[in-house]
Amino acid sequence: MKQNVIREMSTKELLERLDEERKQLRKLKMNHAVSTLENPMKIKDYRKTVSRILTELRKRELEEIKQK
Repeated sequence: MKQNVIREMSTKELLERLDEERKQLRKLKMNHAVSTLENPMKIKDYRKTVSRILTELRKRELEEIKQK
């Protein structure tokens, strides 16, 4: 997921998406531990997406604090 797509999402959508992405990441890691994945780079992609979402959420949190 690209950063510009993440910026356009609402905070509620981001939190829901974060939960989904973390579940998929856990599932992929578990499957990879049991047997090799066809494309292990998917783990890296999910990890980066989770990081991007967390970064955007933190950025919004800091903007709220700054506005007060």
